[in-house]
Amino acid sequence: MNQIRLSKRFRPEVGLSWLVLILFGLLNSQSLQGQQTPVFGEKFKNLESMSTGQWWKVKPNKRRTLNLNVPRSEVVGFAVYTHDHGVLKLSAQFFPLMPDEARLARLELRRPSGEWQEVAKEEVIELGWSAHFRLEDWDNTKDVAYRVCHGAEAQFEGVIRKDPIDKDVIVVGNLSCNSSRTPGPRPKMIDNLKKIDPDLLFFAGDQSYHHTEHTYGWLEFGMQFRDILKDRPVVTIPDDHDVGQANIWGENGKQASNPQGPSGGYFYPAKYVNMVQRCQTWHLPDAYDATPIERGISVYYTDLSIGGINFAIVEDRKFKSGPEGKIPKMGPRPDHINDPKYDRAAVDLPELKLMGDRQLEFLNAWSQDWTGADMKCVLSQTAFCGAVHLHGQESNRLLADLDSNAWPQKGRNKALVEIRRAWAPHLCGDQHLAVFVKHGIENFGDGPYAFTSPAIVNTIYGRWWWPENEKPGPNAVADSPLPWTGDYLDGLGNKITMLAYANPPNRQDEKQRGDGFGVVRFDKKNRKITVECWPRFADVDEGDQAQFAGWPITFDYRNNDGRKPSGFLPEMVVKGVERPVVQVIEDATGEILYTVRMDSNRFRPPVYSNGNFTVKMGREKPDLSEISGLKPVQAGSNATLQVDLN
Repeated sequence: MNQIRLSKRFRPEVGLSWLVLILFGLLNSQSLQGQQTPVFGEKFKNLESMSTGQWWKVKPNKRRTLNLNVPRSEVVGFAVYTHDHGVLKLSAQFFPLMPDEARLARLELRRPSGEWQEVAKEEVIELGWSAHFRLEDWDNTKDVAYRVCHGAEAQFEGVIRKDPIDKDVIVVGNLSCNSSRTPGPRPKMIDNLKKIDPDLLFFAGDQSYHHTEHTYGWLEFGMQFRDILKDRPVVTIPDDHDVGQANIWGENGKQASNPQGPSGGYFYPAKYVNMVQRCQTWHLPDAYDATPIERGISVYYTDLSIGGINFAIVEDRKFKSGPEGKIPKMGPRPDHINDPKYDRAAVDLPELKLMGDRQLEFLNAWSQDWTGADMKCVLSQTAFCGAVHLHGQESNRLLADLDSNAWPQKGRNKALVEIRRAWAPHLCGDQHLAVFVKHGIENFGDGPYAFTSPAIVNTIYGRWWWPENEKPGPNAVADSPLPWTGDYLDGLGNKITMLAYANPPNRQDEKQRGDGFGVVRFDKKNRKITVECWPRFADVDEGDQAQFAGWPITFDYRNNDGRKPSGFLPEMVVKGVERPVVQVIEDATGEILYTVRMDSNRFRPPVYSNGNFTVKMGREKPDLSEISGLKPVQAGSNATLQVDLN
């Protein structure tokens, strides 16, 4: 196996001499008198003060109870990894090292003989205290035990799982928002997750709320979850609190005017943001387009395949426009609207961005490449709707929250159209409130399904779904235990169908705050997806009755495109490929309606208008056959087209 190379996007940090970094660290301690050259400059001299400078002199306190000065045999805190397309990427998180300790990490694998073999060495990067390993030509067909070692004694062990391609059901854990105001272990949640045994863990953001002390917060998170992180692929993506902001509208990396964020951009130095992203995302597959944004801030949007499910991992904050100075202030904050006279259309300006052109291009390309994929799914930080009415406390009603991806509306709809092209559901976090919705783009229900996981621990900011008229909407869920399901417009006029929500009954009682986690099961054989939502202190052994009211929910994967067909093209009968990829294009507009993998070698493509259509087909991409000028056939027609892909 090849010794790993660090990703090009972080090469400037890697190239710094560790001796220089030690000097920077020593000068950046709050306890060091007369410091002259803080790591992040004088303006930000308190950033990372717990893990730089004379960090060993910083004592734990009520807010930060974890002692970073661990026994030297325990300096390897935890590790996270993914493997895809023959590449294993593993990040090891260290506790801070003493000035006289070596800055070298070793990766060892257990061979079939039982012996440990060293396969790579890498530098421990002092800013963030992480080390990163990349192994190419990775064999994903078998489990492999690994350990990350430092010095003579320190090591952390886990298992790199084989790809579960042979499983009919792929299980994903969906978590976010890990409040630091409840420090310490999460034993019940870890126990439940071990019993569920996800094939992939997805942490959607706010792993840390320590803002200016990310290394401390990331270590705290890792120590809470390392027993479940160590032996399965993990996706962790940072959100606003991870990079030290109350909210974030990244606006292509510009300088934000304050850490509240509404001006757009990032407030803290690019070096700090890049450190956060390196620690949390380096282990993901290489970025689709790694070109940095303004100020040299890195990007990580990419895709990952697990057991035949292909996940797009997107950064829905990074390119988004900030509201301040672009639209009138219509509430107590630039991003909160509570003026009943506001014009929804007036805040949806054409120049505003949500996903950004680069990520829309990525999603479009991703939806057309089905290499090794049976189903697709999108992972991101926050929801593409405003599925919340009450914010912070039950007396605080907002008409619209611009921090959600409900705004800008045109950008929201562009993103959902791209997601719908792949018949993909959307998983996210951020909102603290668990909800399950079906998006509407032009009409109610014509878009994909979306699940927002509950907060792991929600002590900071409560939210509730609570329609002002306290009535169910049209098309309410039959027999639901929840009173307010059905079709609604959110505060920005976006169409959503509410299917389930988990309002916190009592935020003063930690067992009634709505804390918990989600589980999503992709049934490849039956083309069904089941979404589960578990309270933090539930016992999964008690079965579905222990879930939040309204869950679990099962839906047909194909219904992520909820448009009502106006007709169908002739049935395609394919030779040479058992389950080909099919793409349907509307000839008049050139629009790709969808690109999906068939359930079998027979498929009757739905269309949504009259006119002519082109159908492309192939094994992994629609690149082997093209038939143009097809028209919808009459209802009941037995018309077929024979297509040979040999």
